[in-house]
Amino acid sequence: MPKKVLKEFRVEYLQVLDENGNCDEALMPKLSNNEIKKIYEMLILVRVFDQKAFNMQRQGRLGTYIQFKGQEACQVGSAFALQDDDFIFPMYRNSGLLIARKQPIVQVLQYWGGDERGLRSPTNVNNFPISIPVGTQTVHAVGAGWAAKLRGTKQVAVVYFGDGATSKGDFHEAMNFAGVFQIPVIFLCENNQFAISVPRAKQTKAETIAQKAIAYGLEGIQVDGDDVFAVYKAVKEAVDKARNGNGATLIECFTYRMCDHSTSDDASKYRAKEEVEAWTKKDPIERLEKYMLKKGLLDDAYKENVLNKAKDIIEKAVTEFEKLPPPEPKDIFNYVFAEMTPQQKEEMEEIFEK
Repeated sequence: MPKKVLKEFRVEYLQVLDENGNCDEALMPKLSNNEIKKIYEMLILVRVFDQKAFNMQRQGRLGTYIQFKGQEACQVGSAFALQDDDFIFPMYRNSGLLIARKQPIVQVLQYWGGDERGLRSPTNVNNFPISIPVGTQTVHAVGAGWAAKLRGTKQVAVVYFGDGATSKGDFHEAMNFAGVFQIPVIFLCENNQFAISVPRAKQTKAETIAQKAIAYGLEGIQVDGDDVFAVYKAVKEAVDKARNGNGATLIECFTYRMCDHSTSDDASKYRAKEEVEAWTKKDPIERLEKYMLKKGLLDDAYKENVLNKAKDIIEKAVTEFEKLPPPEPKDIFNYVFAEMTPQQKEEMEEIFEK
């Protein structure tokens, strides 16, 4: 019998705003001028935070810190497409996402200062704690999405991870389960081209991360991760699809970290200066500024005011953070679950009550 093609697949790429600030109006999501300004102001706020936290780590005022410079559009764009009662499952590079999702800046600083109370979710939003193990949060997100489906709450779970996490078994198990049971979950990969020092080319032979969705019967799309409009549009469409009972989506945000992997890393050891410079020209904030200038939404006075306001907000949060009393040793037990398990209680008694 002759061979036959069972099915052909394709992966779409989405870009709305190019690096020169030119916009494809046919693809532009429905955002008012006021909403665009709010997105811009949040992008500036989280970048100011990122630099301040990095400086504080270098001064010994914080522990190890993971920067996200260059990936702001992935985090802010997606956050603006969600409702407060949707679930997010962040990775360690998602401080900007948490701030965009109304996590108090003081608490984010607490976390990086080693205080377990820093990742308590505010009562009005559903932010799960940062995951330090690579990829394990993917199965947690699917669990939350499944629970929402069973309860009929119309909530959606969004899980964030890097390109390196797609090599972990948890990622594939989560994708498979989400496909079989049509879970309302969005897998958002911030493909910043490196898993610490391992380049994406050595992470997977697949031409795109997005195509990994095909094997599990899911929709996969690659977007320009430095284009905040493209990220917002892709996530909004995926969220609406999931909320309407049509299952999961894998979104690959093609981006770049314009910083070291962490404060323990020196990326110049494995990345060429020319490569970094080329990606710097794609900066998500500068790109949006070029667009806003063309649209009359940005001038020097507004730009300066936004930056100064962001600096003031961050400095006030830092002052408040540094006045907080140190955490109690028992907090390592108190902030794991809503209620301590019998085993936790036993362990705490053994350690502290002798």
